Amino acid sequence: MQKILLISFVLISFSSLFSTASKTFNIDQTKLNSIENKYGIQAKNRVENWDSMLEASKNETILNKLKNVNDFFNEITYRSDAVTWGTKDYWATPFEFMGRGAGDCEDYAIAKYFSLIKLGVPDDKLRITYVSYRKTNSSFEEAHMVLTYYHKVGVEPVVLDNINKTLQVASKRSDLKPVYSFNASGLWQAKTKGDARVGNNELKSWKDLMSRF
Repeated sequence: MQKILLISFVLISFSSLFSTASKTFNIDQTKLNSIENKYGIQAKNRVENWDSMLEASKNETILNKLKNVNDFFNEITYRSDAVTWGTKDYWATPFEFMGRGAGDCEDYAIAKYFSLIKLGVPDDKLRITYVSYRKTNSSFEEAHMVLTYYHKVGVEPVVLDNINKTLQVASKRSDLKPVYSFNASGLWQAKTKGDARVGNNELKSWKDLMSRF
């Protein structure tokens, strides 16, 4: 009788273990465990929520994909690299960004870029764009970074931003002045109006970022 009860207890325990284990779609369990070990349970929860958002977005329209990804990452806390990483400038991978639960403008843009790539959005429709940002009724400008989506060549892009958190076409963002843009494939300067690639992406920060994937 005791042996039967012990076997029943073990079977129930295993059943409980598997029923509470997380089911992931876009990240393997080993990677998820390593994130939890490095950053803690809250980081693991963020990544699981990201995974669920991607899975739910796969069959959505492109506009909903942009909105879902933009909204998800804009919930993460803004914090300077000096505070988050102890250095002046650090481009975090999406998992580092979600792991720390904080980052600055380029971290938002990078995480949105790679998430949309994962959702099947072509690389040539996405640009991480370095801009000069000017607050309303102010002459002060500061460096900023956003993600832009081009439906097709020659059409103004949609801006995904962590300051103005609603999707806007570029013409509605008079507070942003583009300087240059890039993706994994190349580099563009604002003076070419984004139509002509001026070279490969040889940015040092980008190469450092890619080395940590």
